[in-house]
Parts: sequence; structure tokens; C-alpha cells
Amino acid sequence: MGRDLAVAYNLSVNLHYALFTVAPLRWLAGLAKMNSETHCFARSTVASPHVVIAMCTLNGGAYLDEQLESFEHQHHKNWSLWISDDGSTDNTLEILERWKKRWLGAHDLKIVSGPERGAATNFLSLLCNPNLPTAYVALSDQDDVWHPHKLERAVQHLSLLRDGAIGLYGAQRSYTDATLNVLAQSSHPQHPASFENALVQNVITGHSAVLTPAGLNLVRQAGICDGVAFHDWWLYQLVSGVGGEVIVDEEVVLSYRQHGQNAIGARFGLRAYFRRLQAVFDGTYGEWVGGNLRSLTKANIHLTQSNLETVVHVLATPKGLKRAQFLIKAKLFRQDRLETLLVMLSALLKRL
Repeated sequence: MGRDLAVAYNLSVNLHYALFTVAPLRWLAGLAKMNSETHCFARSTVASPHVVIAMCTLNGGAYLDEQLESFEHQHHKNWSLWISDDGSTDNTLEILERWKKRWLGAHDLKIVSGPERGAATNFLSLLCNPNLPTAYVALSDQDDVWHPHKLERAVQHLSLLRDGAIGLYGAQRSYTDATLNVLAQSSHPQHPASFENALVQNVITGHSAVLTPAGLNLVRQAGICDGVAFHDWWLYQLVSGVGGEVIVDEEVVLSYRQHGQNAIGARFGLRAYFRRLQAVFDGTYGEWVGGNLRSLTKANIHLTQSNLETVVHVLATPKGLKRAQFLIKAKLFRQDRLETLLVMLSALLKRL
């Protein structure tokens, strides 16, 4: 009975991608690779594509070893690691040099200096580094622990897209304390990823994000925009904005460690909810949204005509009642209906 349920689940997930994400012929070819007895993709016997892991560090010595060890345990073995260090003063660089020697001949490890202008700019500068190989790129935080199937699952999902597709993959995480005891788990979005969602909410967390080579080229084409507060939210907007493919996996692929010094921190629980509420009503959230919108108009990319019109009209519409009315007309939404109403209310109150 359990095996039958697993098979049924596997087929239903892939039927969704066949109808809404990828071309049917590509899906049928990919389905032949699936393992019908588990939730995971079957491991391919052909050469696997190279993945560049892009990690940004800043005084991450306390937990860095565990994250690097989790890379070593990945089922997908064809990877290299690029680090952009933003001026660490602890033992981060010494740890990286030790692992570089350990991996010599197996995995390349490249360390570059970051711009020291915050995490978002550090990640974008690394992605836009002209020497970074054009390949699948998996973003990584310095203090998480990846589950062994993380890279494998992302590559298998993205490989179902058409050749040359602009694609972005994201997945779920377990929230843990500093010693990796599980506190909670993220939930899969209720509605499909879209540009209408991306303008007011991010559903692709950076530590799970993986770009296709064409997706990486899109990020480089857009360049580093000063108005972007969160690099992962920006990736979601870029890819969905040009009509690319955004995949949000239901699978938990990493442990997201909460230790009091996170750059962003957890998005679950009452405390996180009230932080979001405060950001909406004190205007902080509105500044983030506005910064992204202005950056989209400056970036050297080609948004679809309808998406470009939405961005231009939001910026041109006066704050207050008219802007709130346009947001409703444009069908912008957050995954939670109450949060969507709060966004409209913040626009009505001229906070957005």
C-alpha cells in the first residue's frame, strides 16, 4: 500500500510539471528516469552537469566546517565551490584554505574578495564575476547544512526544462536551532510562482536557489543594482519577469540553522509574523518593493510586455487609493490571503 501511494504521488507531481511547467515531450523523457518506488529522482548513469556552488562568507567560522562537510556528502559529485568573502576577521579564511587542500584534485575551491556592501551585493557581485563559470549555480549560506540529495534533486528538476531555458529552482528547509535540533519546517506555496507574486513576495529562499546557465546569464545581464535589498527575491523577479521557469520543490533539502547572528533569520512563528507586520506598516516593506521596481526599470533585461507595463504603471500611479486599486487590478498577491489584504492596506495608507 505504501509503495502504491509513493508511486501515485510521484506521478501526480510530475503530471503537474508536465501541464504547467515543461513541455510534455520533455516531461515524458524525464519521467522515464524517475524511480517509481521513492519520492526521489533516479540517479542518472550518464555524465552529470557541473554545478558551481556560490557561497558568501563573513565571519562564519563557527559553523562553516559543517556546511562544507555537507557539500562533500552530496550525491551529485560534479561540483566546484566559489567563495566571496566580505572581509572576515575570524578564522573563516583559514578554514577555507584547509578544505581547499583537502579537496585538491577532486573539487576546485576559489576564493575572491567581496565588495563589503552587504549580503545582497556580495552575492550579486559573485554571480556577476566574469570568471565564474557559466554553469548551473547553487547559492549557499555559510551556516546551513545541506541534505545529501540537495544538488541532485535541483539538477534533475532543472534538467526537465527545455535546453537553454532560463530557470530558477527553490525548495523547502527545516528550521533548526544552533545544534541542528528541528524547530519547524517551511511550507510549500499555496499558489504557483509568478511575476504577480514576485513583485510583493519572495518564495525562493537564497540558500535553496539554483540557476540554470541561462538563468545565470540573465542575472549577469541585469548587473548589480543598488536598490535591491535581497538577492534571492531579485532572482525570483528577474526570472519570472522575463517569462522564465520558476520551480518550487516541496522537498526539504537543507537545515536552516538559527543562531542569533543570521543575516535574515527565520520566517516562522509569531515573532517573525510581527516583524513582517512592522515592516509593512513602518514603510520598510514599501521601500523594498519600490527599490525592486525601480531596479527592474534600470536593469538591462527584457521583461515581457505585460510585466513591463505592470512595473511602469505601479511606479507611475500615485500612492494611496489609486495605487491600491491598481495593485488589485494587476492581480498582485502574496501566498496568504490575509497578507495580500495587508499589502493593499499598506498601499492605501501610502506605505507602499
